[in-house]
Amino acid sequence: MTRNNLILLGLVLVLVVMPLLLPVTGGLAEPFSGADGQAQAAISDAHPDYRPWFEPLWEPPSGEIESLLFTLQAALGAGLLGFYLGLRRGQSRPSKRVNARDPAVRPVRTSADAPD
Repeated sequence: MTRNNLILLGLVLVLVVMPLLLPVTGGLAEPFSGADGQAQAAISDAHPDYRPWFEPLWEPPSGEIESLLFTLQAALGAGLLGFYLGLRRGQSRPSKRVNARDPAVRPVRTSADAPD
């Protein structure tokens, strides 16, 4: 590896590890809580008599299952987006296939095709 690659790898590692090591919680009991929970707490503080319009049809049994479903949703979306972009890129490039029926294209003979 070159020196620049090692420096970039070190910087990436620092960026990944530092937020986990720093004790900055911002006054929150759970520093890595989701935005939904924080929004619900803010609404409850501002308007104690607020009632939600509806309840979820199904709640996952645990936070881990909820995270798993969210991750699967993100992976499926990324896969579909990548497939679509690859498909569009492939369609935008001219085809390099040779049409066997085109009389202007002569077949290439190899030594294996030569008569004995």
